[in-house]
Amino acid sequence: MSIAKRLISGSIASWVQIAITIIAQVALLPIYLSSWDIKTFGLWIAVQGLSGMMTSLDTGHHTYLSFEFIRLGRDKLKLTSFYLWSGVWVGLIMGFLPIVIIIIGLLSGTYKYFLTDKVGGNTDLVFQAGIVLLLQAATWFICSSVGGLFLRVLSAFDYYARIAWWNAGIAAFTTILPAVAVFFGAGLLTTGIIQAIIAVIGFGMLNIDVFYLLRKEKISFSKGSLKFGWKNFTNSLVLSVKNLLENVRNVGFRAILAVLTSAANLVTFSSIRTGANFAMQGLHTITYPLMPDLIRFLHQRDQQRSETAFGTIWIIVVAIMAPALIVLQIFIEPLFHLWTRGKVPFDPILFAVLSLSVMVYAISQPAIAVITGNNLLKIQFNISALAAFVVVAGSVLTVPAAGILGAGVVLLLSEIASAIWYNQTAKVWLANNGLLWPKMAWRSALLSVVITAAGMAAIIMVPSFKYISLIATLVLMFINAFKYWQFLPPLARQRTTEILKKSPFVKYFITVSSPVS
Repeated sequence: MSIAKRLISGSIASWVQIAITIIAQVALLPIYLSSWDIKTFGLWIAVQGLSGMMTSLDTGHHTYLSFEFIRLGRDKLKLTSFYLWSGVWVGLIMGFLPIVIIIIGLLSGTYKYFLTDKVGGNTDLVFQAGIVLLLQAATWFICSSVGGLFLRVLSAFDYYARIAWWNAGIAAFTTILPAVAVFFGAGLLTTGIIQAIIAVIGFGMLNIDVFYLLRKEKISFSKGSLKFGWKNFTNSLVLSVKNLLENVRNVGFRAILAVLTSAANLVTFSSIRTGANFAMQGLHTITYPLMPDLIRFLHQRDQQRSETAFGTIWIIVVAIMAPALIVLQIFIEPLFHLWTRGKVPFDPILFAVLSLSVMVYAISQPAIAVITGNNLLKIQFNISALAAFVVVAGSVLTVPAAGILGAGVVLLLSEIASAIWYNQTAKVWLANNGLLWPKMAWRSALLSVVITAAGMAAIIMVPSFKYISLIATLVLMFINAFKYWQFLPPLARQRTTEILKKSPFVKYFITVSSPVS
């Protein structure tokens, strides 16, 4: 499968997973609330959160090895197998450890301290939650502690799209079928059992395909080394901590606001940020499938193909994301009130600030890919620590005085600080490895952020001329996109055309803006 086809297929699969997430958040929530009381549902949510925390170290280990697999590639199959099976030994230990901890908690009764306050002392329900937590830990051990490593190595061998479709299908069944069971009267424990069974069946079917692909790619069994695997796991701890620090800017930010502001403001902020979160997930549907190819091009010192990968990401920002956000700024308020039934106030300035933070994050993706793809862990940790400090310290200083708008500004500043550091470091790495940073294309991507910010400001400050501001902004964006397209090398234009040609608007834009031969 060509790069373009893999990227399109992987992106569509990722969008399907986003759609499943939206369904779970919007459509299935009433089923749980109408079938369970609020305490039972709260306990279910608490169990999901604890399950995620238990797997954080394992996930960091998987992410670290995934970039090592990309770095090694097909040219070093024996070494790839050695890395993989060394990681398997660690995966077995780290997957089994949570099971032991939960069993000890169930036998000793200490698990109650984590869950009892959610249900007002209902010990029977809490014990059921403990069993569900144990089932989720066992499911992770069976399906993901080791199996996740096989998926990572295959993603590095151009099977990202295929695996993404498997994950989308499994996510659909593990999300929807438990809700169906709840609708027909299933309790907490029964729902947890059903979810675990579905996951094991789904990943069992996936593993049949995985072992076929491993044989096809000649990734053979290796004894590996627990010592070497543990060394890689130790290195990955920096990545795990970095992920926890980045979480401060995402889900963890709610905890900060919960302390600094009222519950009503927290709901308002979370609701307005929903659109930005979906935009960020949409961006990841482009960057994640592209990552293995980009890292391979960088390691091969292939300037033209590296620029092609960079250009594919930036063209999404310049030609699609920027115009979409400026149009959304015009129409979002009535849609927001319709969605929230008028119960949550809308702040257009906060929405604009959060949208810009996504834009800054988006144009930084190539630089982030250079740093993360080469497992430059120290710089990743330092940048994440800086961003977390800006968020925490900035929130303490601004939220009491400026409210949730101050929180939005703080998030934007943290993204800008991270972007500057990532881009400077990426430029140095490229220069040290015989590659060039695409300055002209980067400037167009940066200019798209500036134009978006100016357009949003005009729409907010002069609402009576908002449609004139919209048209003027879109014209400037078109001119910038036209120039950006001309900066791209021929291969980048060709590949980007293949990826985006399914969109009628983008197809027309490419036709009219291509240089005349």
